[in-house]
This record gives sequence, structure tokens and C-alpha cells, in this order.
Amino acid sequence: MRRAHGATLALRISAASGDFSVMDNIKEGWFTETCTLWPGQAMSLQVEEVLYNKKSKFQDVLVFKSKTYGNVLVLDGVIQCTERDEFAYQEMIANLAICSHPNPEKVLIIGGGDGGVLREVVKHPQVQNVVQCEIDEDVINASKKYLPGMAKGFFSPKLTLHVGDGFEFMKQNQDAFDIIITDSSDPVGPAESLFKESYYQLMKTALRPNGILCCQGECQWLHLQLIKDMQTFCKSLFPVVDYAYCTIPTYPSGQIGFMCCSKNAETNFRAPLKELSKDDIESMNLKYYNAEIHKASFILPEFARKVNITIHSKCPDTNA
Repeated sequence: MRRAHGATLALRISAASGDFSVMDNIKEGWFTETCTLWPGQAMSLQVEEVLYNKKSKFQDVLVFKSKTYGNVLVLDGVIQCTERDEFAYQEMIANLAICSHPNPEKVLIIGGGDGGVLREVVKHPQVQNVVQCEIDEDVINASKKYLPGMAKGFFSPKLTLHVGDGFEFMKQNQDAFDIIITDSSDPVGPAESLFKESYYQLMKTALRPNGILCCQGECQWLHLQLIKDMQTFCKSLFPVVDYAYCTIPTYPSGQIGFMCCSKNAETNFRAPLKELSKDDIESMNLKYYNAEIHKASFILPEFARKVNITIHSKCPDTNA
């Protein structure tokens, strides 16, 4: 086991974590994330305590208590969420889709084993049934224990949890969902397939006629060509395609995007059908999302607008 050095830090492995080693990303009391997808830069958080470290059937799972961002979930060395800022991503990926659909009764979530997206989806009274497909049960169990604020959605009576492959599930459940949300990792290794045309085609077949999907869409500061390529094939599949983003400190370059697609040619993602009232926002305990943020999230900086962002011609507000 590699332990952090330094007199001010005592890294402790909980008994529940077994005999697994702390990941090599932790050195001298700091966890550091690097990746070939964002070369030449890194993200570091100071570690107070390692809470959980296990190699599951699919990936390395790490949870640590940070000095300033609360508990942090890391998969294969990449930060997935922190208690301090997770709400920005979770609220946006859920509400961009739900507030743009006229009758979002049945929702499918692919991934999202921390439970944060699920937590936001089940807040909506219009949503009657939610199916979540998460392949790694160890992520779910770790989140329930160490990220209870996110994992509370797993206890909703609206939920049907499917521990298994989302690809296979959608193949067997076509024309079934009003909304599909893909909460994926970055396009490295197995997750790379979730950014391909074949995956979006599969989601399309699993959607009902007026269905909407919202997927993790990477960062415009780092992945403009990938976003452009995704938009190109999405436009061949859906009549309405748009791209939004939010700010979140612990994601690469402090930003993450969302690819939004609709089978309904009348959808305008930039004008939400349901605008949440102040009372709604208060009762739903929203900390990032509101109607103004929804609309503004599609307005892109000039460098990104010029390179790749064009939207369906029926949308009245365009920055193409």
C-alpha cells in the first residue's frame, strides 16, 4: 500500500475496503488526476482520509474525504463527483431534458451509479417511472455509504434498478422511454462507445415518438472536434440537436457539456416547456438550475460557436 507522506496527513483505510491499495494518484497527501484527453494539465485535491478503495469487476473505485470538497468518488483515477459541486452537473443533465418534454412520464438513466442524476429526476411529479442501468454494483454500494446525499434516489419507489449492460437493456426495450439520460465517463476505454453514432441510434430506438435524450457531452475548451463530430451524426438521426454546458470546478477545465437531441421536430431546448417557479426551485432544493440558467446554457462563447455549433433551423433562437 502506498501511503501519503507528510506529518499533517494520516491516510486511513476503512475496514470495509479490504486489502486493496490506495491508488497511485495519491501522493504526499494530494490526489491528482491526469488524462490523455486533457494533456498538459492536472486537477489536484488535498486528501484527508481514504474511505474506500476497491477494484471491482469493471474498474478501480476510490472514495476519499477531501479537505475542501467533501467526499469524492473516483473511477479509474478520474474524478466523477464531489459533494461540494456535484449538484451543478446532476441538476443540469436531468432538467435540460425533463423541462423540455411535454409529458416526461418514463425515464431511463444509463450509468450514474452515484445516484445524483436519479435524485434529480425523481423530484419531478410528472415522472412516474425511472429505470436505471448501472453495470457496476460496487459503485452503487460505495455511493450509498459514502455519498448519501447523492444516493438517496436509490430509495425512491419510482425506481427500477437494473444492474447490467445498458446496451443490452435498450436492445430489449425499444419505443419505451420518454427521456433517456446517459451519465457517462469520458470517452476512454469502454466508455468510448457511448460517444459513437451506433449508441445514439440505439437510444433513438428506445425512445418513444416524442422522446428526448440528454448525454454527457464533454468540454468545449478541450474537445471541440469531438463535439462537432457528435453533432454531425446526431443531426443525421434527430430533427433537433443542441448543445449546452455548465460550470463545475472539479471537471477538466471547470466545464462540462450536454448533447441534447429530440425526435420531436417542434422541440426547442432553448425555451423550456416547464419553467420552474421560485417555489418549485425551493421545494426541489435546486442549487444551480433555474429557467434562466437553462436558456443561457445554450449560449456559447464565440470560439465554440464558430467552430461547430449549429442547431435545428426551426429553433427561433440560434447562434449558428
